[in-house]
Amino acid sequence: MPKIKSHRGAAKRFKRTASGTFMRGQAFHRHILTSKTTKRKREQRGTVAVSDADQKSLERMLPYK
Repeated sequence: MPKIKSHRGAAKRFKRTASGTFMRGQAFHRHILTSKTTKRKREQRGTVAVSDADQKSLERMLPYK
């Protein structure tokens, strides 16, 4: 049987944890940072878990990750 290809765009943006949930980077943290508060910028650091609604579609896009 042929292998399923991974979605390369999703592979660059999401990482799967050991428990199987996907982590993503925070949005709105690239530019025009001077107008954003320090608290808002601090909370946007790091990664957060993907919502449950998107979890199933990511499992199809990234079968071997």
